Amino acid sequence: MKPSVKLLSEYFRGAYGASPGSLEVTPLGRGSHGQGYRVRFARDGATKHLIVKTLDGGVGLGHDYPSDRAAVLLQARGSYGRLPRHVKAVDVLALGGGGRMFSIDGGREYYLVMEEAEGRSYFSDLMKMAGEKSLGALDRDRIKEMAKYLASVHAEKKESPSLYFRKIRDTIGHGECLMGVFDTYETAGAGFTSLSEMAIIEKACVDWRARLKPLHARLSRVHGDFHPGNILFGSRTKFSLLDRSRGEYGEPADDVTALTINYIFFSLIKYGEMAGPYAEALEMFYREYIEETGDRAVTGVAAPFYAFRGAVVANPLFYPDVTDEVRARIMAFMHGVLRAEAFEPSRINSYIKTGLRLRKRLI
Repeated sequence: MKPSVKLLSEYFRGAYGASPGSLEVTPLGRGSHGQGYRVRFARDGATKHLIVKTLDGGVGLGHDYPSDRAAVLLQARGSYGRLPRHVKAVDVLALGGGGRMFSIDGGREYYLVMEEAEGRSYFSDLMKMAGEKSLGALDRDRIKEMAKYLASVHAEKKESPSLYFRKIRDTIGHGECLMGVFDTYETAGAGFTSLSEMAIIEKACVDWRARLKPLHARLSRVHGDFHPGNILFGSRTKFSLLDRSRGEYGEPADDVTALTINYIFFSLIKYGEMAGPYAEALEMFYREYIEETGDRAVTGVAAPFYAFRGAVVANPLFYPDVTDEVRARIMAFMHGVLRAEAFEPSRINSYIKTGLRLRKRLI
C-alpha cells in the first residue's frame, strides 16, 4: 500500500522535526515483495533522505496477513544494523485505525491482552467418556452444537489460491505444525519412533500437498486450532473459544481433524483401539458436520491434517503421561490414513493395523 504523504508528514514532523511543507515522497523501484519510497525533508536548515519500504499482501510469499508483514519488518529492524556494510533500519511504522501513522520500534518482546473466558474445556468431556458405555444426551448435544458451529464458520468462502496453498504448506512445514512438532521429538526422548519414520510421514504429506492444491475453491474461514483445550463449555451447549491460530482462512478439514483426532486418541488410551463412546462420537460428528455443510469431500482431504494432529497428540512434550504403546498406535494411524484414498471414520482400526505392519519394517 502506498504510504500517505499526509500521514508521513505528520510522523516525520513529530519524530524528526521535519519542517512543515518540506516533505517529498518519490517512488523507487518495485521488487517482487513490495515497493520502496524515498522520503526527502528539511530539518534545521539541512536536507535529510530516508527510505520507506512497503510489503505487498496479495502475492502470497507468506505476506498474506498484516501480522506476517509486521514480522518481516520487525526482523529487518533488528537485523540490518548487525551485519557489516548493511544499511541501517531506523524505525518500523504502523498505520493505525484512527488515521494515524506511528512507530512500533523498540519492542524486544510482544504480549497479547485479551478477555477472560469462563467454562470447562472439552477435555473434561473426553475424560468422562472413558467411564461411559455409550454417548450420553449431553455428549450428543455438544457434538451437534460443535458441528453446527463449524459449519456456520466454514460457510464463509474466500477466493485466494495462494492462501489455500499456504494452509497446506503451513500444515506440513510450519514450525508449529507437522515438521516443527516432529523437530521437538528429538529433545522429548521419543524412542517410539525414528528420524526415518518421521521422514516417511513428511514425504507422504508432501505428496498430499500436490493432490490438494487444485482444490483451492475449498478455502474457508477457519478457527485454525479447534482442539478440546480451546473449547470451553459453560452451560449445557454454550461454549467459548480460545487461541485462533495461523490465519483466518484455510481448509475446513483443519478444524475438523483438530477436534476429531482426540476421539481417536482418547479411545486408544482407554481401549487400545477405536471403540465405545469415542467411536460413536467420531462417526456422529462427521455425520452431523456433513449434514450441516453438504461437504462430503472433507473426508477426501483430511489425511495430511490428521498426520499433523497425530504428531501433536503423540508428542511426549505435550502429553508426557501417555504410554509408548499408545504413541506407536497413533503413528500407525498416521501411516494408514495417509495411504488411504479417503478418510473413513469406521476404518480407524484398519488404518492402525496397516500402519503397525509397516512400522515393523521401520522401527
